[in-house]
Order: sequence, then C-alpha cells, then structure tokens
Amino acid sequence: MRSRLVTVGNVVRRALAVLAVLVVASLALPAAPASAHGQLATSTPLTGTVVRQPLERVGLYFTEKPAANAHFTLTGPNGSRVDSGWSYGEPKRLDKPVQEYFMVNGTFEPRLYHTGFPAMVTVAHWPAKGRYTASYLTVASDGEAVKGTVTFDYQGPSTAAPAGWTAPTNGPDPALLAQAEGTGSASAVPAATLDPAVTGAAAPPSSSKERGLPSWVIPVVIVAVVGTLIVVAARRRPASRPTGKAARPRGGASRAQGGGVPRQRSGTNRRPARRGRR
Repeated sequence: MRSRLVTVGNVVRRALAVLAVLVVASLALPAAPASAHGQLATSTPLTGTVVRQPLERVGLYFTEKPAANAHFTLTGPNGSRVDSGWSYGEPKRLDKPVQEYFMVNGTFEPRLYHTGFPAMVTVAHWPAKGRYTASYLTVASDGEAVKGTVTFDYQGPSTAAPAGWTAPTNGPDPALLAQAEGTGSASAVPAATLDPAVTGAAAPPSSSKERGLPSWVIPVVIVAVVGTLIVVAARRRPASRPTGKAARPRGGASRAQGGGVPRQRSGTNRRPARRGRR
C-alpha cells in the first residue's frame, strides 16, 4: 500500500511538471487576436476624467462611421437621461492609431486606423454633479455589433433644462437590436474581410501575420495528459515481496549429498541389548 502511494505521488509530481510546461508554452504562443471592427477609438471627454465646465455635446469617435440608426444615450447621476439626440461630426485624426484585425486567407492581419469618425451626442442640461455615463450601440460595416459605455465625473455648475424639454425614453431601433443580437458583439472574431474603402480609412500593408490557438486547446491537452498519467499510475502495481522469513537451507542438505541418512558409528562402547528375565 505504501509503495502504491509513493508511485501515485510521483505521478502527480510529474503531472504538475507537465502542467507547468504547458502553461508556459501557452503563454509563449500568441493568442488568437480579438477583432473589434468599428470600435470606439476615443471620446470627448475621455472615460474616467473629470469635467469642470458644462459641455454642449459629448463626442464618441469610432474607427468607422456609425450606422444611421445607431443608439446613443447620456445618463446623469440620478439615473435620468440628459441627451437630446445625436448627429455626425467632422472626422479627425487620432492622436494614437487604433489597430484592428481582419481574417485574410485563414490568418489574422492587423490594420492601423488613423481617423476617428464621431457621433456627437447633444447634452440638454447638467442637472447635478456626479458620474455621467454615455452608452452607444451601433453595427459595424461587416455586421458586427459595437456597444459599450464611457463614464466621466462632472464637477461643474448645474444648468437648467431647455423650455419644453423632457427626458427621452426611447430605446434602440428594433432593426438595430435584431441585427446586433443576431451577430454578437464587436469583440467576436470576424468571418469576413472588410474593404478599407468601406470603412473610410486606409489600411497599410502588413507583413506580419498573427496566428494563435483556440482557447480550448490548452485545457483539453492538460486534462488529457493528467488523466493519462493518473490511469497509468493506477494500473501500475508494485513488485511483490516475500512476507515471511527466507527459507533456511536444511541442515541435512550437506549430509544428503553424502548418502542420505547418516550412518551410525561403530565401536566397542556400544551397550549390548538388555536381555529379558528368564
């Protein structure tokens, strides 16, 4: 029993060593890049910043022009909306290019985008200080849904709402929702290649190709290797050992070589057989 436990322990240690090697190998391999066509490149104000003066509009800049039926909202600290529609703005050059991946002949190729295409969300008023959240939902030119939020802290003066203005309650266009829910989010891996002319940004040629393994490959290999080692350890039995004392050679073995039963010694000191009484 003790030998079996030692064997299983050795196998477990080997399995852990193999697991460590596989983890290191998985970290060394490039992961399959996630694509986000038409993603949000930047915003005005930037997420996580503090705004100290009332803004007329909040700008959301994407790597391609948002869909005509895109949906944008701006929510104040009390949960009510303060947006008053949106419109396209003037494209601007991005301070930092945005990289997106496209499937080309079975491999992912990166493309850099230098231009931001804005959706300008009009702010009706700033009712109070606190955190504001701008949300967006659109569909990229390849049919992928693009959605997310931008949050910032407003610490400027309060402003009154325009006369006759009421907080909007409309939701996304049903066609937009159907298209977005049917295709998934922008972080999904694309199935088609986009033409740079469609997105409105130039795609410089790229000599590097990103390759990667699916996320499920490494866990499956680890489970298979560990399971195989455990099964092998369970089937392996330790060599049998004698439980009793080793058999000692018989004392008459050497004598048996000389003729079997030892002969009686002859001599005169033998006592004569006792005779019976007459």
